[in-house]
Amino acid sequence: MMEKIVVLIVYFSLLLDNILLTVVVPILPDYLYSVDLLIGQKTGNSTAILSNSQVEKADEFIREKAGPVGVLLSSKAFVQIVMNPLVGFLTKYCGYYLPMFVGTVNLLAATLLYALGESYTSLFMARSLHGIASSCIGVSGMCLIAEHYPSEAARSKVMGIVLGSVALGVLLGYPFGGVCYELLGKMAPFLVIATLILANIGFQLCFLDLKIIIDQPIVETTWSHLLADGYVALTAGSILISSSAMAILEPCLPVWLMNSIRPKKWQLGTVFIPDSLGYLIGTNFFGLIAYRLGRWRVATAAMLLVGISAVLVPSAKTMSGLIAPHFGLGLGIGIVDAALVPLLANIVDTRHSAHYGSIYALQQTSVSLAYALGPMAGGELVDVVGFPWVMRVVGLINIIYSPFLALLKQGFLPPEKESTLNSGSEAKVNYKTNENTIKSTNYRRFFGSDESD
Repeated sequence: MMEKIVVLIVYFSLLLDNILLTVVVPILPDYLYSVDLLIGQKTGNSTAILSNSQVEKADEFIREKAGPVGVLLSSKAFVQIVMNPLVGFLTKYCGYYLPMFVGTVNLLAATLLYALGESYTSLFMARSLHGIASSCIGVSGMCLIAEHYPSEAARSKVMGIVLGSVALGVLLGYPFGGVCYELLGKMAPFLVIATLILANIGFQLCFLDLKIIIDQPIVETTWSHLLADGYVALTAGSILISSSAMAILEPCLPVWLMNSIRPKKWQLGTVFIPDSLGYLIGTNFFGLIAYRLGRWRVATAAMLLVGISAVLVPSAKTMSGLIAPHFGLGLGIGIVDAALVPLLANIVDTRHSAHYGSIYALQQTSVSLAYALGPMAGGELVDVVGFPWVMRVVGLINIIYSPFLALLKQGFLPPEKESTLNSGSEAKVNYKTNENTIKSTNYRRFFGSDESD
């Protein structure tokens, strides 16, 4: 019963986190213009319907002030890069429940600050506070799933489902924010989200043990130790590179579309729906498939799909022509995550300590790096070589990297431990519960699945 409650809490927390992540995108640039926070002139009520001339002026304003708005939107990713290692370190001392609760409370504070903030500074603080919340929720959430589902098959299935909340939050956030902002004003969507977060906080207070266990042993697993492990570096690199394809595409594609295909505004707003649907399908349905067929095989095929899709994006001549490569991008990235995120827990179980804070802090940082550095690098390269060649290079990098995932086929135990593993005489012990978390039969089943021909 507790396992299902934990899944519900983690899923709902990640869902709200990603709804808040995307709900601000259609709101903040227009709101900053309408109240003239960056140019110092009042233009009237922010919820008023703008005339055609005002819309043109707003578009010009957004283009000219894209820098400050871009810094505002990207600040969350940079905060997460700093916070992820800290959260992973703190989980060694306070477990996983307390960071989840603290992250949810910070998410509520960020939401209320979004709703009430009327200056660029206050909105910047809200976005940064959201980064702290995302670090706590993302790291502790994956750790909780890994801890409560020690069975490889169950862990793969449940982690895939939980990762699907990210795509669902993105799918809901964009239209929810745009419609509520236009009809009800800036505060409305944030107040709705705040109400849901309050319900989540109450649910956590009822079911989670938020006490700090001060007598538990401190597990020493540093980032340098993890990154020195080739399996960890290879897996984290795959997550980083595949995520970079979408991170580079998101800020660059709309500008390219306006210059080449010239879509209508409503079409521009729906262009990222196929990749969100693809990610949702990839994470929800391919976790268990990847476990059964071999994660390295499925992840290799998924990275090839990401690479081919990225190369095909600039070939689209119409908006409908973007659907297939966009869907392929989202599906490929979703499958990579569904295959490799549970694999990180298995690597920790077999080669390091039975503590997941550092490894999932590293995983979250890989994604944050992609979304912090990807748009910056992509924007600079687009000016030099153009959007089509940027996407082709990104696609080729994914294609070139994918064969290296075959190295994951060999399994993860050092040679000196392999004989002990095969004899079934060694089992990992969870540092918090003092229970066997990974049975030797699970290890053998994993090795059989990924080494089969």
